[in-house]
Amino acid sequence: MSEPTRIPAPAGVAPATAYTHIVIGTGRFVAVSGQLALDEDGKLVGEGDPAAQARQVFENLRRCLAAAGATFDDVVKLTYFVTDMAHMPAIRAARAEHIPDDRLPASSAVQVAALVGPQFLMEIEAFAVLPG
Repeated sequence: MSEPTRIPAPAGVAPATAYTHIVIGTGRFVAVSGQLALDEDGKLVGEGDPAAQARQVFENLRRCLAAAGATFDDVVKLTYFVTDMAHMPAIRAARAEHIPDDRLPASSAVQVAALVGPQFLMEIEAFAVLPG
């Protein structure tokens, strides 16, 4: 993929904070299913701890991207599903360990009533674009 084009504030739209409104790329599309805070043995990491869960989720995303030949540099969109919007600062901190502020993808954050189990505080999915 050529370097993605990021448009943080299209004409007539309020500037984005902590994400980019538009990311344009060309190439092969990679969809990474929503990741939970499970370690490689399927055990929960960070029960009741949004920071620990966010770190594990981003590590799982990193591993999934790598399996597809991608990195966080290739991510054009992240979708956050959270049981409480109060978890977003922990998610942003974990994201900052992998994605610098000048390369933020397009993003959506959705508060949900529940995830697949009550122990999970968040689930995050990623979309990336690789060279064709």
